[in-house]
Amino acid sequence: MKRLATAIAMSLATAGAGLADDITVGFAIAKSGWLEAYDTPATTAARIRIDEINAAGGLLGRQINWIEADTKSDQAQSASAGLQLIDEGADMLIVNCDYDFGAPAALAAEGAGLNSFFLCAEDIKAGIQGVGPNSFSASVLAAVQGATMAEWSLGERGAKTGYVLLDTTIEYNKGICTGFDWMFPNAGGDIVGRDTFKNGDASIASQITRIKALETEPDVIMLCSYIPGAASAVRQIRAAGINSLILNGSAVDGSYWLNATPNLSGFVVPVQGSIYGDDPRADVEAFNIAYEKATGSRPASQYAYPGYILIDLWAKAVERAGSLDGAAVTAELEKMRDEPTAFGPRSFSGEIHHQNSAEMQIIEITDGTPGVAGNWRISTPVPLDVLLN
Repeated sequence: MKRLATAIAMSLATAGAGLADDITVGFAIAKSGWLEAYDTPATTAARIRIDEINAAGGLLGRQINWIEADTKSDQAQSASAGLQLIDEGADMLIVNCDYDFGAPAALAAEGAGLNSFFLCAEDIKAGIQGVGPNSFSASVLAAVQGATMAEWSLGERGAKTGYVLLDTTIEYNKGICTGFDWMFPNAGGDIVGRDTFKNGDASIASQITRIKALETEPDVIMLCSYIPGAASAVRQIRAAGINSLILNGSAVDGSYWLNATPNLSGFVVPVQGSIYGDDPRADVEAFNIAYEKATGSRPASQYAYPGYILIDLWAKAVERAGSLDGAAVTAELEKMRDEPTAFGPRSFSGEIHHQNSAEMQIIEITDGTPGVAGNWRISTPVPLDVLLN
């Protein structure tokens, strides 16, 4: 009996040590509320990459497990979730897609000396500027999306004139227009007018009247908005007989909204990868298939992809640092210059923990069908002072 008790004690001790040796990733994410639609796909993608790393032998010779806490799309709950996960032993935190909602959890990680990654935030503040030196985002800045549309339309479609139509409802939209406003004139284009609206506006008739009053229809309209307001604006622009090429940011990727704009053509967005099965990179379609196997459906938009990217980059930095220490991992992340990923090269620096330049796939909708029309990487990264506008 004594030998049996000793064996059981030794077995329990060994099991405990095995669990203690695991690496723990904490997800402070929205499992309810409006942010859930953004957080869940990127979280699923992150866990796919974790499973791949574990199957290949783990990280630093250890398996990665994960724990989660629901932020409920609430800023106060974000802080509580972050602290809870740290108390439960998280070695790094992954936080909400949105900067405002993810920042409280990221700040908790910063206070504990841990790395944090925003799932898909595209505001420069989601990193050094708004959280601290150990915080990063895996997505591509909104301003880069706008700058990409500006330079691509000039280089590939011969655009010369542009009109800016800004939805002032959220900061993301302003970021898109900031990038377009910076790049379009610098690349040789002429912005011939600008206007604003709100996402919930039922009509943009007055804005359309001002566009139609121009001597010549603009070559492109930079529409900085998101669904549902973007779909409503596009429908009204086309109904008014305006045939300008309409540009937008990544937020309107996906075909789920196209029933609201039947037979739409001449609408273009930049994305990190194509969900439509036509991405020229085999790794992207391999991920789409893995995502479908895990969830029963393909990604609905490109916003799943940053979750996969962030785990990939963080794991590489951990291996190179030989440590989970936040500062050591940050130092390795900041050395990354055009680091290969399945979705194109990624870079960080001591000033910017975001992508201020990235290869984007260009998705064009023609007769209601989206597809890859090419790819583009802006010739000059968006400067920090522009990003901070």
